Amino acid sequence: MRFYIVIPAHNESEHIGQTLESLVNQEFLSEKIIVVNDHSTDDTAEIVEGFTKKYPFITLVNSTSEANHLPGSKVIEAFHKGYKSLDEEYDIICKFDADLVFPKNYLLKLKQIFEENSKIGMVGGFCYIEKNGKYVLENLTNKDPIRGALKAYRKECFLQIGKLKPSIGWDTIDELLAQYHGWKVVTDTSLKVKHLKPTGKTYGKEARFKQGEAFYKMRYGFWLTCIASAKLAFLKKRPMLLYDYLRGYFKTKKQKLPFLVNQEEGKFIRELRWKKMRKKFL
Repeated sequence: MRFYIVIPAHNESEHIGQTLESLVNQEFLSEKIIVVNDHSTDDTAEIVEGFTKKYPFITLVNSTSEANHLPGSKVIEAFHKGYKSLDEEYDIICKFDADLVFPKNYLLKLKQIFEENSKIGMVGGFCYIEKNGKYVLENLTNKDPIRGALKAYRKECFLQIGKLKPSIGWDTIDELLAQYHGWKVVTDTSLKVKHLKPTGKTYGKEARFKQGEAFYKMRYGFWLTCIASAKLAFLKKRPMLLYDYLRGYFKTKKQKLPFLVNQEEGKFIRELRWKKMRKKFL
């Protein structure tokens, strides 16, 4: 089973070395690792180049995009630039962040899970962040979704969902579309990955409205958006985010921005969301 990994990196000189070090010391190695240096102004490229000289399966791709760091589009556009540099001979494609430290058995465990069932389309572990000298679960969602920082896709699933959407909400849409097409999404609680930089740490002020935009583009509708926004604001312990998310939703609706899914997919997504909520509370 051939693994290819693409790592978008923007000003990650503080962390990228640790990420790559954890990947070259895996019990099961990836066939190829592509690091996309996306508009970095620090030493990210130089650090990656040091690894490319020691490990021939690591490649650096330089990319220039806008400097503004908003969630969604920037990182996925960088991912696709790296993906386009690869051949099609992979079985599993991974999109990893540049600020992660993986346990040595991470890729081996992913491989074993994918081999257990041919209908498993996506697999991931869990992100842990440091608090008071200890690593604790980065609790931004429940345990079902795979965090956007460490996605792994079976090739057939990846292609069937149309690859990754260069938009806020891409890391929810991919799993929903995978389920729409009959794929299973698996998370493994034993795979604890250190997330050196908490999610959203570098996002600008505009980013707080983007989540509402994502809910609109996924065709959640108003009431599902309200519930999802309230839940996320609660998990982040920032109640005012509910207002920001709803503002983003209505702003996007007014602008009539294109949806990320068609009507049939949107109907499936809403029904799936409501079904999971009923199951949880009833």
